[in-house]
Amino acid sequence: MDVKVNRVTNAAVYVDGQGFIGRAEEVTCPDIAPVMVDHKGLGMIGQLELPAGLQKMSSKIKWNAPYLEVMKKTHNVFQSMRLQVRSSIETYENGNRIAEAPVVIYMTAIPKKAGGFVFKAQDNVEREDEFNVTSYKLEVAGIEIIYVDVMANIWRVNGNDQLATYRANLGMI
Repeated sequence: MDVKVNRVTNAAVYVDGQGFIGRAEEVTCPDIAPVMVDHKGLGMIGQLELPAGLQKMSSKIKWNAPYLEVMKKTHNVFQSMRLQVRSSIETYENGNRIAEAPVVIYMTAIPKKAGGFVFKAQDNVEREDEFNVTSYKLEVAGIEIIYVDVMANIWRVNGNDQLATYRANLGMI
């Protein structure tokens, strides 16, 4: 039996189309989690949870130094930013790399917390920004895995529109 292993070990960050390769130390992308609400009713022998939408999404970027271009944007909470994280997923089999494919994450984000400086003796100053994410899309090898845009009522999983009937029922189409 052959074992296939996928690896993603690096990434590049873009802010409003400007590349910040080598300047971000760490990026935390949003979790996609449903809001679950309790349901109980007469005649049911138990309670259950049912989805009622999605929880708010957030992201963080830890910078390896202060960058003026970023700080000008992260201190303006009234202006959204387009964030992009690009990477490469490598597939290995029997110790050989057999494939590479792009991983691209697109986010529309509003600055939530502009990080302060972290000073350490004989070390570069770091800072971490936090964002409220209103739109998130993940593509792997050119295939859309998930796309959520809260402001536009879009929620697609594997290209399937999860809200088409909902929007039609509300007269939004």
